[in-house]
Amino acid sequence: MTATSIAVLAGGISLEREVSLRSGGRVADALSDRGHQVTRLDIDGDLVRTLETGGFDVAFLALHGSAGEDGTIQSLLELIGLPYTGPDVLASSLAWNKPIAQGLFARAGLAVPDRVTLSQQAFREMGATAAVDRIAEELGIPLVVKPASGGSSLGLTIVEDAARLPQAIVGAFSYAEVVLIERFIPGTEVAVTVLDGRTLPPVEIRPKEGAYDFAARYTPGATEFHVPARLPEQVAAACADTATAAVDAVGARHISRADLIIDEAGTPWLLELDTCPGLTETSLVPLAAEAASLPFPDLCERLVELALRDVAAPR
Repeated sequence: MTATSIAVLAGGISLEREVSLRSGGRVADALSDRGHQVTRLDIDGDLVRTLETGGFDVAFLALHGSAGEDGTIQSLLELIGLPYTGPDVLASSLAWNKPIAQGLFARAGLAVPDRVTLSQQAFREMGATAAVDRIAEELGIPLVVKPASGGSSLGLTIVEDAARLPQAIVGAFSYAEVVLIERFIPGTEVAVTVLDGRTLPPVEIRPKEGAYDFAARYTPGATEFHVPARLPEQVAAACADTATAAVDAVGARHISRADLIIDEAGTPWLLELDTCPGLTETSLVPLAAEAASLPFPDLCERLVELALRDVAAPR
């Protein structure tokens, strides 16, 4: 593609800052090597002025966590008229709020775990602590407790003893004001990337120890990946259909990653949709792209092309 002036946005102040910097650095290096004029920008008080006066053609979003994935930065970029990669404001904000997103997925006919949403205020002031036993009875044990927003599995706990549920809930509240408590679905973890309406090969995720948490995601060698996932053809097709339907349910564009669990019957259960997935050396999207014969620099350029294509399209 023609040489382009690109602002790569990474960092910010979220708990996923370091991961974002790793994603952004890799993206910036790849695009620079392809001859583009690349400027790395962090989220600070000069960001708007820099974006408005920097002469950029497009912003590449490598931001994770709040501000980068909840629609905030997307709204800002639309306000100043700068094209950007990834889903738009509405899709980003919908996917960021896991309870809302799961409601949309369920309405679209997708399999999502039974769940309860609990706010910190309710837990502390409205007697919700007394409901903890009822939650365990209704959903069963084990349970998955996680913040209702955020990524990288920060604050996630698998509860195998009902007596530990309150502790897990309090732990998740340190990451978000609202917690999502889900029925645990045993099975194989799979991630499916959707790139401009096309599904890439599914990635099978096998942590060597415990759950696929933050450490398992970003520690080289901590997790074993199989690309394509070792799935029967019909199950792989069902995963692709689920990922595409999830993207359609929130109206996402460009790129997103659907996180799934495949149960013993071969049913894909949709856990969440990541609208600004990681692009580090251990991230899932680059693995899927490589398996689709799409090297990382090509993937980065493709996302830039999509952002420029959409802004140039007639409305």
